Amino acid sequence: VQLQASGGGLVQAGGSLRLSCAASGGTFSSYAVGWFRQAPGKEREFVAGISWSGDSTYYADSAKGRFTISRDNAKNTVYLQMNSLKPEDTAVYYCAVRKSILHGSVYYTRSYDYWGQGTQVTVSS
Repeated sequence: VQLQASGGGLVQAGGSLRLSCAASGGTFSSYAVGWFRQAPGKEREFVAGISWSGDSTYYADSAKGRFTISRDNAKNTVYLQMNSLKPEDTAVYYCAVRKSILHGSVYYTRSYDYWGQGTQVTVSS
């Protein structure tokens, strides 16, 4: 599975961005997908996740109420709508695919099998 993350950019605090994660290869519609982010000097952290069907979604506390994850399996794409952005949201955002629930919780980086290249999000104050 190849993943291509896009949609990052520079935005003022309070603004919005929509990230996209487009997949090719594999059976994308069968896999859970997660968004993670990594700020300079910090570990990669979970932001949001979605089940293969889209019926279940998961959010970090920092994302609840501001971010929404969704997917369109017909387009092999997962989205992360980010509203009310804050300077502390500045990071490189990565999408990742978890092939099997047996690989672990959606909240952990080690559960994922494939990663995209990341897209930079910068929020100015």
